[in-house]
Amino acid sequence: MPCLQSISALTRRAALLLGALGLMLTFVTTTHAQATRYAGAPPLLLGAAWYPEQWPEAQWDHDLALMQAAHVHLVRIGEFAWSRMEPREGVYDFGWLDRAIAAAARHHIVVVLGTPTAAPPAWLTQKYPDTLRVSEDGVRDEHGNRQQFSFASTRYRRFAHDIAEQMAKRFGHNPDVVGWQLDNEYAADSFDPDAKAQFHAWLQHKYGSIEALNHRWATAYWSQTYDNFEQIPVRADHENPALLLDWKRFVSDTWRSYSLNQIDAIRPHVDPRQFITTNTMGWFDGFDAYTVHQALDIAAWDDYVDTGEDYDWVDNAARHDLARGYKRRNFWVMETQPGFVNWHATNVTLRKGVVRDMAWQAIGHGADAVEYWQWRAAPNGQEEYHGTLVGADGTPVPVYGEIQQVGAEFAKAGAVLAGTTPHAEVAVINDFDSRWAIDFQRHAANFGPVAELKAFYRPLRAQAQVVDVVSAHAPLDGYKLVVAPALNVLTDAEAARLKAYVEHGGHLVLGPRSGMKNADDGLQPQRQPGPLASVLGGRVAQFYALDKAVPVAGEAGQGSATTWAEQLQAQSPQTQVVLRYGKSNGWLDDQPAVLSRRVGKGSITYVGAWLDDGLLDRLTASWLQQADVHAPVPGVPADVEVCVRGDARHQVVILVNHAAAARRVQLPSSMWPVLAEGGASSEVSLMPYGVVVLDSREPAAANR
Repeated sequence: MPCLQSISALTRRAALLLGALGLMLTFVTTTHAQATRYAGAPPLLLGAAWYPEQWPEAQWDHDLALMQAAHVHLVRIGEFAWSRMEPREGVYDFGWLDRAIAAAARHHIVVVLGTPTAAPPAWLTQKYPDTLRVSEDGVRDEHGNRQQFSFASTRYRRFAHDIAEQMAKRFGHNPDVVGWQLDNEYAADSFDPDAKAQFHAWLQHKYGSIEALNHRWATAYWSQTYDNFEQIPVRADHENPALLLDWKRFVSDTWRSYSLNQIDAIRPHVDPRQFITTNTMGWFDGFDAYTVHQALDIAAWDDYVDTGEDYDWVDNAARHDLARGYKRRNFWVMETQPGFVNWHATNVTLRKGVVRDMAWQAIGHGADAVEYWQWRAAPNGQEEYHGTLVGADGTPVPVYGEIQQVGAEFAKAGAVLAGTTPHAEVAVINDFDSRWAIDFQRHAANFGPVAELKAFYRPLRAQAQVVDVVSAHAPLDGYKLVVAPALNVLTDAEAARLKAYVEHGGHLVLGPRSGMKNADDGLQPQRQPGPLASVLGGRVAQFYALDKAVPVAGEAGQGSATTWAEQLQAQSPQTQVVLRYGKSNGWLDDQPAVLSRRVGKGSITYVGAWLDDGLLDRLTASWLQQADVHAPVPGVPADVEVCVRGDARHQVVILVNHAAAARRVQLPSSMWPVLAEGGASSEVSLMPYGVVVLDSREPAAANR
């Protein structure tokens, strides 16, 4: 143990380094550190989806030896193997799974067990066709694909509970099983009789009486008034907006209860150290992921990117931050692509080096595990062409070497990153109700709510460098700046929380279309931003869809608005006009486009238009300056991503070069390299698609 003088000196040195980085020793208390930790397992886990049921057991050790050589310490197995686990109703065969887990353990590989409910066996769907999902137009699915079950089926849930319980009894205390994945990529809802009856019951429970529903849904419109709940149609589009929004909420609650059905089967029989999660899909909005994650221990998601040799790394960064925000703690990447996928029209592979680039980006945003889908090419099936680490012949494909390098680097950096997490002073609000409400009634075809969120996220990511993406219900204490792009549905409770945030010194930015709708997807009784208009000291006089650009100018310079523009009115002498429209359609000419008002030590800003990137960049800089938010590593090239993870003792900076050319980065203070040998430096070089990991502590101090 070092002497007290040494500890004091180390603390002062760490404080100086953290201060130079513009970071804090005290962090946002709502963000927790590592998602999972296991004695004897590496802090950073590299993994792969492995399907031992598809291959002769004689080949298992060969595969596992190649995994071990690549520093793979984690496999996910079982999630599509129901017909192997329960070949006949009530007859279970887990012997092969025992042997697969034991074989993995011999190679120092731990296991996440997937419940196999995404792919029911043929005996089940043939004998009980009522368990199959039904499309909105009444067509019942057939066997032969996956996810053909109804998420609401009472009978299907009994079978799902039984198989999960049998697995838990068998493997719940297996020391080599670290966690459980429920099902796989929740996606399709169902319109079968069971689901419709449950929706009607859900509505009755929510509203209490049909009269209350009629009042809140304003069903006098188009003679939609109902006499009883059974009359209400069950549809996912082309309906009363209140019905559509409630259907989405019902779907979210149903997927949550689907999870709980299996969690209730698993949890009583397993060691508390085993976590339970499921794997979600980025921007997918078939359900409210915050609702579903209420029942889960950690967040995990499947990271696949668009076609092309390069990928939109800022979009991917936002999706990592989205996943971290589900539980407001570190997460796992349960699947990602080893080069290419198979479902695009042309499945171009990522450039050499980009697979490593993506892996370290995930770690930088708070991932504690990165798994590839899949380990070995399947002998047959719908995904034969999907990228893998090993071919069907059992020998490595070219990307294996790059992933092997990632595994070696994870092993080297794991101790430094253990217990660390990103800590942001800036939050972006992602709200599923608002996303759905806008998509139900776009009004402007190009107004995509996710695209609008990303438009605000991009300059924040570039300038603040560490950003949280959180729900409208997340605690906001500790954030200096909160940006809510297109917070279309704004309840009174949410408005009260945002008002309190501003009054306590927070800086709030609302994007266009904010505060337009109430909790029932009806128009607010007051103009936008609804219950926050009094705080803003201004309102939206009228909104306009745009089919051509409109000039905008003001203290942030000149630019343009496209897609959407709102004519704003300042109603308080304290409300400042930040930007005005130029000449366009007459209605917008010289009218306010952006309003801002100081409220005590805080402020509220309303952006009434979809602004061009340059103008939004300059506005973002002014918001961050006003909120006293500074980049940890200022002045980096535009294609170099800065990620920061830390705890109360030190900070780790991960620099990822997303460019095909070398880059140099000047650090605000000297830091120690983690992946390479050498002493502290204040300048680093990044190779094309290169990664540098830096620690604020010198290696000797880190080992004390």
